[in-house]
Amino acid sequence: MACSLIPEIPYRKFSERFHDKAVAARVPINGTLEMTYRCNLNCVHCYCNLPVNDSHACSQELSTQETLDVIDQIADKGCLWLLVTGGECLVRKDFFDIWTYAKKRGLLLTLFTNGTLITPDIADFLMEWPPFSVEISFYGASKETCESVTRMPGSYARCQRGIELLLDRNIPLKLKTMVLTLNKHELEDMKQYAQELGIEFRFDAMINSRLDCGKDPCQFRIDPSDVVRLDMEDEKRLKVWKEFCQKFLGSDKTDELFVCSAGVTTFNINPFGWLQVCGMVTEPHWDLRKGSFSEGWEKLIPQVRQQKPTDAYICSDCELYSLCGQCPGWAMTENNNRESPVEYLCRITHERAKALGIGEG
Repeated sequence: MACSLIPEIPYRKFSERFHDKAVAARVPINGTLEMTYRCNLNCVHCYCNLPVNDSHACSQELSTQETLDVIDQIADKGCLWLLVTGGECLVRKDFFDIWTYAKKRGLLLTLFTNGTLITPDIADFLMEWPPFSVEISFYGASKETCESVTRMPGSYARCQRGIELLLDRNIPLKLKTMVLTLNKHELEDMKQYAQELGIEFRFDAMINSRLDCGKDPCQFRIDPSDVVRLDMEDEKRLKVWKEFCQKFLGSDKTDELFVCSAGVTTFNINPFGWLQVCGMVTEPHWDLRKGSFSEGWEKLIPQVRQQKPTDAYICSDCELYSLCGQCPGWAMTENNNRESPVEYLCRITHERAKALGIGEG
C-alpha cells in the first residue's frame, strides 16, 4: 500500500471533536476508497500489496461502473473528503475515469501513491483535475536504501521523477515515509530532501501485520525506544504529544471497544466493495454489491461501533490507555483476537510515558 500513515499520535479525542455536528449526526464526511490491493512494488512492510497481475484480485475488484455507483452513493450520503489509495491505484486502467467522476461529484480528493507510475500524461491530468493533495511514499534518500524497501530495481529514480513532474505543475504534494530498520539511518536525509523541495514531510514507525495476519512486515519494525526517541527529537511531534497529555491523559475510561472516529464520521471501502469502519477491520463488513452504502452505514456500522469488550479485555483498565494506539484492527491482524493487546504498542506506550515523565512509564 502507498504508505497509509494512520496517525500514530492518538487521534480518538481530536477526531471526534473536530466535526462536532457531523459526529452528532453520524455523517460519513471522510472516506477512503482502496481501488486495488495490487501494486507495482513489493515493499517489505506493506500489509496488503498483491502482484499487479494477480488474476484473482483483478476478478474480485469493483468494476468501473460499480465504483462510479459507489461514488454516487457516498456523495449522496454527505461524503466530502475522499482518500483514493491502494495498493497502487495507478495500476488500474480506469483511474482517470474514476477520478474525474469523483471530482465532478464535488468530492475533495487526496491521492496516495508510490510515485513511480507518474508520467507526464498523468501529471498533466492531475493538473487539469487537481487533487486536494497528493502524498508520495518515499522510502530512502539513496537508491540502495529505497530499493531495499521496495524490492524493485529502478523504483528510486522513478519515484524522484514522479515528484519532479508534480512539482513542475504546482500540484500540492507531500512526502512521507515509514521508518524501518532498513531506512531509519536516512530519515534525516529524507527530511532534508523534502525541505530543499519546499514540501511537507512526515514519518511513521508503526508497522502493522498483514491483513491476512502475516507477520513478515513486523521483522522490519524499529525498537520501541527508537520510536519514542524519534518523537522526542521532533519538535512538532513532541509539542503535539505534550498538548495531548495535558488535555486527555487520565480521562474517563470507556466501555467501548472502538474509541476512534472509525464509523462515526469516517469509513473505508476496500477493492472488493466491502464497506468497513476502517481498512484494518475486515470483519464484519457490508458488501456493497448486495446492499447500498446507506443501508450499510445505517445498519452495520452502528453495530460495529456499539460492540462492547468482554470482561477479559485488560486495555481499558490501563492507566496509559489514552496514550496508546491499541485498537481492534491492530489486535486482529497481530493476534487474531480483537481484544488481545499488541505487545509492540504496549512497549512503545510505556517507553513514551517514561520519556514524558508520566507515572513510572
